[in-house]
Amino acid sequence: MWRFLGGRITMGALTIFVTTIAVTLLIHLVPGDPVQIMYAQSQGTTPEQLEEIRHNLGLDQPIYIQYVRFVGRLFQGDLGYTIRGHQPVLDVILQRLPNTIALAVAAMAVAILIGLPIGFFAAYKRGTMVDTGLMVVAIAGVSVPHFWLGLVLLLFFAVELGWLPVSGTGPLNLVLPAVTLGLSNAAIVARMTRSSMMEIMRQDFVRTAEAKGLPKSVILSRHVLRAGLIPVITMMGLQFAFMMGGAIVVENIFAWNGVGRMAVEAIFQRDYPVIQGFILTFAVVVVFVSILLDGVYALVDPRIRRA
Repeated sequence: MWRFLGGRITMGALTIFVTTIAVTLLIHLVPGDPVQIMYAQSQGTTPEQLEEIRHNLGLDQPIYIQYVRFVGRLFQGDLGYTIRGHQPVLDVILQRLPNTIALAVAAMAVAILIGLPIGFFAAYKRGTMVDTGLMVVAIAGVSVPHFWLGLVLLLFFAVELGWLPVSGTGPLNLVLPAVTLGLSNAAIVARMTRSSMMEIMRQDFVRTAEAKGLPKSVILSRHVLRAGLIPVITMMGLQFAFMMGGAIVVENIFAWNGVGRMAVEAIFQRDYPVIQGFILTFAVVVVFVSILLDGVYALVDPRIRRA
């Protein structure tokens, strides 16, 4: 078990290492002078001031020195300072990260509450028109863009009916973005649940249960569902991590004050330290969730850690 986790942690550390290199190079991939681009909208900025900013950002040093300094600051919990307002990037991210996590958790709850029953019922009715219809709906749900679905829900429930607020960050404001983000992921959960249960239903122990004359509903609920949920749980954990990245569009549609909206604001303001901090934070979250899920998966299924 420890050997298995050690391998996963090593791969996670390597992923973060590669991410730090990409984040360091990000500011140098911009055509032209990045400092001039950052302050293109500022009036009256002198060449001396631009040179001072370039020095403060360390852009006057060779790239390898910039990387070493960047990693050194990371070990001290320092992600730099924002261009606008000169605030610590880590503080800005930590202020908004709880809102994004709350949105991802609520969206995952929507996906589970809708996707699991649909996937279970589709497997129960496998090969019938009900199964086909549910899977068509699931495929349509995956295909619908977040921005289109969010605007439709916003127009109908907030503008036309007035049941929910249009924008903001609060308990009621969470409903529409969570439903928008959760519906498409519910389709993914439904398809994965059906596929996993169909695979389990072809196993020998299920045939034995059928030969004993157990009702189909009992076989599905007591035998198939338990074993079939293992890969579904793993997939849902990864979906949770990617929801935090996918929340960028949803947060901007509903003016939800999370890190996704912060990233878009930073892009428009050319605030590269904030963009770098967002990318690195998202990479760490994905790696952490992946390692955690691998550990839980290995505990549930010993075949994984033996492999």
